Amino acid sequence: MEISPMELFQKEAPDVASAFNGLIQSLIASKGLDQKTKQLIYIAMKTAMGDSIAVKAHLPMAKAVGATRDEVIDAVLLTLTVSGISGVVKCLPEVIRIYDEK
Repeated sequence: MEISPMELFQKEAPDVASAFNGLIQSLIASKGLDQKTKQLIYIAMKTAMGDSIAVKAHLPMAKAVGATRDEVIDAVLLTLTVSGISGVVKCLPEVIRIYDEK
C-alpha cells in the first residue's frame, strides 16, 4: 500500500510535522471565522493552486460543518478570476463526484 504524502512527511520529519500540525490546530481554533467558512476558503485556495489532493481531503470536512454543494462549487468557481480555469477543471469534477457520494 502506498503511503500518503502527509504520512511520509510525518515519518521523515516528525518534529517539523508536529509543529505544522500545531499551526493547523491554532488556525482551526482561531475565532475570526466559523469552521464552514474556513473550509470553503481553504478549498478555494487549494483549487487556485491546482491541489486536487487537498481539495478532496477538505471536502468531507466542509460537508461535516454544513457546507452545501452549491457553496463548495461557488468556492471552486471563485478561483477563476484569480488563477484561471486550470484549477477549476482539475478540481471541480472530483468535488462534484465526492460531494454527491452517499
